[in-house]
Parts: sequence; structure tokens; C-alpha cells
Amino acid sequence: MDIEIIAKALKELGHPTRLMIYKSVVRAGYQGIAVGGLQEKLGIPGSTLSHHISSLVSAGLISQRREGRTLFCVAEFEKLQSVIGFLQDECCIDEEC
Repeated sequence: MDIEIIAKALKELGHPTRLMIYKSVVRAGYQGIAVGGLQEKLGIPGSTLSHHISSLVSAGLISQRREGRTLFCVAEFEKLQSVIGFLQDECCIDEEC
């Protein structure tokens, strides 16, 4: 995966509020979590939450889907695996046996 894409994902996850949001979205699993539920759970003002969600969406870490009037955030688990894999793929590769 392109290092610029990985760097953007890690940059967005480097903010404590976004990391809390992302962790909650990941915990919700494949069904996702309603934005209102996130706001209630984390106690974040709506405009602030919207800003942070937008950053996570732009990094490809989460997607959103609408069901009626409810907007859900869903983790992009494939992207998460790509970021983790990027960090792990060459673990100890330069270590001499």
C-alpha cells in the first residue's frame, strides 16, 4: 500500500478524539454505530464530532450509510488491516539470525 495513504490514516488516528471515535466504531462491528449514539457515548458536541468523522472518512478508515434519517459510521476493516499489515510486514526483517 502507498506510504502516503498509510501516513494519512496514521495521522488521523493520532488525534485522541478521533482515536476514541474510531475505537467505538470498530467495536460496533460491521453493523456500525449511529452518529447520535457516538455523540451520546462519547459526549462530543455534534459539530466537533462531525469534523472528526469527516477526517476519518477522508482517510478511508470509516464509511457512512444512511438508514432513513439515521446516519451510521462503519469501520473499513480492510483499511485497518492494511495499516496494521504495513507496520507488521517487515517486522524483524533486518535482524540477523
